Amino acid sequence: MTSEIRKDYIQDKYVIIAPRRKGRPDDFQKEIVEPNTDKVCVFCRGNVDGRRILTTDGPRDKWNIAVLKNIFPAVSTDNPNAYGRQEVVVETAAATKQLEELPIAHIVKLLEVYAKRTKAISKDPKIEYILIFKNNGGRAGASLRHAHSQIFATEFLPPHLKDKSQKVQEYKLQHGTCVYCDVIAKERKGPRLVWENKHVIAFTPYASMHNYEIWIMPKRHIDNVTELQTKERLEFAKILRRVLRSIGELNLPYNFYFHQVKNDEDQHLYMKITPRGSVWAGVEIGSGLIINPVSPEDAAEFYRQEFAKVSQG
Repeated sequence: MTSEIRKDYIQDKYVIIAPRRKGRPDDFQKEIVEPNTDKVCVFCRGNVDGRRILTTDGPRDKWNIAVLKNIFPAVSTDNPNAYGRQEVVVETAAATKQLEELPIAHIVKLLEVYAKRTKAISKDPKIEYILIFKNNGGRAGASLRHAHSQIFATEFLPPHLKDKSQKVQEYKLQHGTCVYCDVIAKERKGPRLVWENKHVIAFTPYASMHNYEIWIMPKRHIDNVTELQTKERLEFAKILRRVLRSIGELNLPYNFYFHQVKNDEDQHLYMKITPRGSVWAGVEIGSGLIINPVSPEDAAEFYRQEFAKVSQG
């Protein structure tokens, strides 16, 4: 495959897909954040300061998932110059377990906790934007090994997301449909499809900015994580765990995230998962053009093979 310039589904973002090789797992070396045995793990159940706990999935002294106030928030409700909320979601009480190692029911509960906190934060009339994200290892930004994710909310809407919302609405006015519903209809029939069931689909996007980037989307047009129904949460959790286990075979750190623009109630929820296989350098930083050496088609083939192993096992 020769190099090809591709444009994002909706925004004016461009990627150069420049595959040099298949990019198999052995091509990468993971940057592992090892636990520091000289320090106390601040996310272990017995070490958490009760004053930091915002909510738990059960009794406060026997929780399996806990949401904590961030000790060093970049935004806070008492700072008028940087108003917002920043929370840490401790995904499990087990310090040695990663998200992909947890039972499906536990991941379902995590999605429920995300929804619960999104509803609570949305009640703040000043908040415009809510981001739920996870950093896992090395370049992905994780500083602690104990499995956790974060919720970041601010009264400031990032300009690129405002642009995205406007373009999505322009597309709907022009075509009468949701652009992402149309993307699902197209990708489920093409070479970038990884997996689908009745409720959820996973595929590698046409203009992937990251090596092995993959999206998970509910097929039903829903605005945010609070609207996932029981069956959708279950299928979402199943696919998420399989994706994260596949990324483990790549030996790569990763991020995942999904947004809510509070005053745009016609979004289509999706989780973007971005393994971090390459470092952006002069071309990317200087021009804003991203060079991705792993084509989405090759990435999808890798995921399909990994998913097949699970099905066969």
